[in-house]
Amino acid sequence: MKTMNAIVQPAYGSVEVLRFEQVERPAVGDGEVLVRVHAASVCKGDVHLLTGKPYLLRLMFGLSQPKRRIAGQNVAGTVEAVGSHVTAFKPGDEVYGQTPGGAFAEYVCASADMLAPKPANLTFEQAAAVPVSGMTALQGLRDAGQLKPGQKVLINGASGGVGTFAVQIAKALGAEVTAVCSTRHVDKVRAIGADRVIDYTREDFARGAERYDVMLDLVGNRPLADCRAVLKPEGVFVSSAGSPGGNWIGPIVWMLKVMLAGMFGRQKVALLMSTPRQEDLLFLRSLLEAGKVTPVIERQYALRETAAAVGHVAEGHAQGTTVISA
Repeated sequence: MKTMNAIVQPAYGSVEVLRFEQVERPAVGDGEVLVRVHAASVCKGDVHLLTGKPYLLRLMFGLSQPKRRIAGQNVAGTVEAVGSHVTAFKPGDEVYGQTPGGAFAEYVCASADMLAPKPANLTFEQAAAVPVSGMTALQGLRDAGQLKPGQKVLINGASGGVGTFAVQIAKALGAEVTAVCSTRHVDKVRAIGADRVIDYTREDFARGAERYDVMLDLVGNRPLADCRAVLKPEGVFVSSAGSPGGNWIGPIVWMLKVMLAGMFGRQKVALLMSTPRQEDLLFLRSLLEAGKVTPVIERQYALRETAAAVGHVAEGHAQGTTVISA
């Protein structure tokens, strides 16, 4: 039996439940690729799966304990083996992409259609920062927001994992970007391309005179009325976050409000539920290789330090993405 090191989560809870253990290496399925993980990254979804909150999530991921004992959705590495139905990849290829879980380990199996060739100009650590956050930002702006060249976009929560990609992708799509973040992130957000940065500790974006074609909300800390008020009459509000809403149903009430609001008026209101797509990984690869987008990495941890990495993201004030080197 071949083994590997991995971060195992036997129960829901805090980072203290995570264990560094030696486990059996996964066997590759017919349509899968076995990836030797060189780097992974932590996203907010990993925090929710750690805590099992809101509890409604447990209907999908396991009632009393996680169905998947190894977390981690973002991966970059080298192909170790491919399934019998896989023709797009071969051993030795450098890839990046998204998995349902298992990336906090030395090896992970991923569906072949959820991987793409790693951008040639990126390190594995940089590539691992991209999949979930990059696709969320892309789908929020291009698809849900229908952002066009020359339009004005407001990004609330511009300094986090999704936000730093959103600022750069919006610029690559030809938009004028106003970014909202806290004082310590202002310089970084401006450096990655924001045309204007609003420090929310000093200025309230909802009280400004500017009106935007699109608002991408990655925080969910303002009433829907405030968000719609900063939009043009036919603007688009895209929500990728909601008010916490408690441990049981989380932001479900907020989501229902957004859906209901979208039924009335000329302004469009959309919920962003990102979907992993190989074509989006390829599109992001083109932006990354052209130098139009660069991952922002705040901290890097070793695999043994995954608990600390997840804890850092759970605190909610990370700048860019937190990466784990396997």
